[in-house]
Amino acid sequence: MNNHVKIAFGVALLSCLMSACSLPGTGEHYLSEQSNLDTSDRKKALLDEILVDKFEHSSAEGDLDELSTEADSGVSATVILADPQTQSTIPLIWDVFRENVSLNLAEDNQRIKVQRDWYSRNQAYITRVLTRAEPYIYHILDETVERNLPSELALLPIVESAFDPFAYSHGRAAGIWQFIPGTGKAYGLKQTWWYEGRRDPVASTEAALNYLERLNKQFDGDWMLALASYNSGAGTVRRAIRRNKAAGKPTDFWSLDLPKETRAYVPKLIALSQIFFEPKKYNVTLLEYPFEPYFDIVETGAQLDLALAADMAELELDELYRLNPGFNRWATDPDGPHRILVPIERSEKFRAALDKLPPEKRIQWIRYTIQEGDSVLSISKKNNLTPELLMQVNHLNGTTIRAGKTLLIPTASQALDKYSLSADQRLANKLNRERNGKQKLYHRVSAGDSFWSISREYEVDHRSLASWNGMAPTDLLAEGRNLVIYTESGQNTSALQQQRLRKVFYKARNGDSYARIADRFNISLRQIKSWNNVNLKKYLQPGDTLTLYVDVANAP
Repeated sequence: MNNHVKIAFGVALLSCLMSACSLPGTGEHYLSEQSNLDTSDRKKALLDEILVDKFEHSSAEGDLDELSTEADSGVSATVILADPQTQSTIPLIWDVFRENVSLNLAEDNQRIKVQRDWYSRNQAYITRVLTRAEPYIYHILDETVERNLPSELALLPIVESAFDPFAYSHGRAAGIWQFIPGTGKAYGLKQTWWYEGRRDPVASTEAALNYLERLNKQFDGDWMLALASYNSGAGTVRRAIRRNKAAGKPTDFWSLDLPKETRAYVPKLIALSQIFFEPKKYNVTLLEYPFEPYFDIVETGAQLDLALAADMAELELDELYRLNPGFNRWATDPDGPHRILVPIERSEKFRAALDKLPPEKRIQWIRYTIQEGDSVLSISKKNNLTPELLMQVNHLNGTTIRAGKTLLIPTASQALDKYSLSADQRLANKLNRERNGKQKLYHRVSAGDSFWSISREYEVDHRSLASWNGMAPTDLLAEGRNLVIYTESGQNTSALQQQRLRKVFYKARNGDSYARIADRFNISLRQIKSWNNVNLKKYLQPGDTLTLYVDVANAP
């Protein structure tokens, strides 16, 4: 999208601007004087005020050419885009941001300065984040304007996720707003095999702003405490307030004893807001976008293959996934939401193609004949479905099936590896990665396994183990699942260690366990398992004999 001023309009543009800006009042008090306007009129008044301020500035200087270079130079100024047919004017995204700030950006202390200095030194990071933010930033900022919320909230996804829609933390937080599962469900974010509402930019933005508004009310309009609560929970903040009250201390955000991450969280947002408000002052250049929609929301009415949708919109499939990161698989959720986001310039083409598409061609189906020995579980695994979905599609009341009968199975129109940004394929790509200096192993999950127990067995960090497999450390493990594990490839013993190794036959005593024996002899559970071919989940009985290879230098 071209963001440069079309100077060729000359005098016609000037007259257009003058006619567009004939407002009953201007200046910083204009919006407060219009407090009785409804939301749409209030937003229009905000945009008109931005244009009035810019017109007065540019006409006083008498130099329209200057406007064409301000966006590229990082100067805090608006490039006005003119449409010769509609004679409408469009402000830039960061001018709308600046007009709607509400937090105290004059606040300055060492905690803010540390964060601001980091962002100021890392122009490449700012550019990378804003490039990633382009599809979403208009929608988020527009929502804050509609709700009369601080525009600084539109920068919160930078702090949360660096605007990465596929961000996933060790705490199981997902999406640009980093909702954990429980909070996401509490705010209406659907989470199914097909669809993850926490990654949906439209649904998650609505949920995040609802949540922030609620927190703001809980803390009597104190946005600093609301933001701290968004990070660490309202209970954590309330307990810190009670402690300060009991000690006779102030209860503002800066005085509270909060978790380390939260103490840095709010200063990060303040620092970013200060920089975005005055980028030139901090020697930062912002990527500019017109304050207009990037995407259109198209209702599909039913489930739709995403590769087919991309073809109809004439988009690369990866681009469609980046706009619709909430879809986990190769198609939309059969139970909704029945909508797809497409770039605004492709929406008419997509709607026209969708209207012509027969319902039976939205999804491909195959008819499978049940074989002897088949089960709902084995068929669903073979076809990359969940058993629940297979039962739902075929209206099965239970898992009993008969050989010779047929089942309908939904199937992707293209090979699954073509859906490279689907949750399945992103995980597959992650599991297939090779890591320098690491040996890749696979562990089949047994009953009772957890990330903690498996990490002890293979001598790896349990958080890393979860991350390697696209999960969080607290996630439950399904029996039979294969986990990828990366161990040090150089774990073989050295020549000196080989000389010091002695074969020991150890007879278990009362109170012994595999873990206790491993600790006692400075060996690993994995070694005990491999040397003795034992099931570590079973209890070790007194009198059982284990073969151990012990380094005598470390023997008890």
